[in-house]
Amino acid sequence: MRIRELGVVPGVLPTGPLNAITDVPGVLVGQTTLATGELNTGVTAIVPPDFAAGLPAAVAVGNGYGKLVGSTQVDELGVVETPILLTGTLSVFRVADALLSWLLERNPTATSLNPVVGETNDGYLSDIRSRPITPDHVFAALDSASADLPAEGNVGAGTGTTALGFKAGIGTSSRRVGDGAAVEGGAASGGTVGVLVQANFSGTLTVLGTPIKPPVEKPAPEGNSCMIVVATDLPVDARQLGRVARRAVFAMGRVGSDFSPGSGDYAIAFSTNRAVPPIRDKALKDVFYATTEATEEALLNSLTMATTVTGYNGNTQYAVPEELIRSTAR
Repeated sequence: MRIRELGVVPGVLPTGPLNAITDVPGVLVGQTTLATGELNTGVTAIVPPDFAAGLPAAVAVGNGYGKLVGSTQVDELGVVETPILLTGTLSVFRVADALLSWLLERNPTATSLNPVVGETNDGYLSDIRSRPITPDHVFAALDSASADLPAEGNVGAGTGTTALGFKAGIGTSSRRVGDGAAVEGGAASGGTVGVLVQANFSGTLTVLGTPIKPPVEKPAPEGNSCMIVVATDLPVDARQLGRVARRAVFAMGRVGSDFSPGSGDYAIAFSTNRAVPPIRDKALKDVFYATTEATEEALLNSLTMATTVTGYNGNTQYAVPEELIRSTAR
């Protein structure tokens, strides 16, 4: 179940209709899942609208122990020009190459493209060294992308991930930001902030301030990380999106991340709104609230929507028991 179905409501701002990143108009999500015993991995594709024309974007690095292909150009130019893909660590380069092929097929005159691909290490539950992701898996995720509620838990790039002592995976959430965000020359009509996460990090699961420890404790798998994608239709520029992305990383602390030195924690934020001038910095307060709340809920959904998996070498990661979550809502 999603966290709200278990009686836990993080934050105070209203959600979008689906409570998902796809509440941001035009944003699509597609996923390919490999779950075959020894393999528990996949691809998750976040496809912004009109990405080829370039959208304002920024990257925040909580800890750089990871691989985020294309991040330096996003930092340098403040623009994302491709879909954003997530996968397992050792497949990230194959996914980037396949994404490049997909893009070149659609742009026969392009001589330079900047594919953006992030990862977390799913090697505890999946044979990561086999690098099983093929171009067909990447194409399937991209071509199936839709505006529906994305599947969560053990799907796509979250098929083999774990977080905070439990099985985790993909999670998503959204928040509405109301009318009245001040802009030069007028007022914005409000908008949506949507978040999608690939959760795979250590710490003690914390739900609304209450720590929840696994019934069976064991050492955390190595290679813990988190990828966070933030989308909005509010008029925010690349500099402001950098501030937004940092709040997404900060939100990991709300669910108990210990920000391990071996964790690659990244957020990439983009806006589908190229309006100039952007909202005033003073109006970012509600956007920050929306980002932290949506990230917190997306992370919790990534756990409560996951199920127990026995995978590579017989390793097992257990799902968080629903009763432990329900108890925090009482």
